[in-house]
Amino acid sequence: MKEQFEQAKKDAESLTDRPSNETLLQLYSLYKQATEGDNTKEPPENPFDFVNKAKHEAWAALRGKTTEEAMQAYIDLVGKLKS
Repeated sequence: MKEQFEQAKKDAESLTDRPSNETLLQLYSLYKQATEGDNTKEPPENPFDFVNKAKHEAWAALRGKTTEEAMQAYIDLVGKLKS
């Protein structure tokens, strides 16, 4: 699965069409969950840092998802984006 995940990462970086912001957020959060596990970082202090706040919340929402589950979800999402 690790090889498939690495290939999906390469595929995601070379997509011809830019995914929506929501999809990019999903990719980001699944990647972080797969590579770092649960989000234990503090949320951004700046209340107007909307991008980093959204990233933090999306990753935190995946708390408890295993590395394997996150990897598979990432692989599946990239597969959908490729087709």
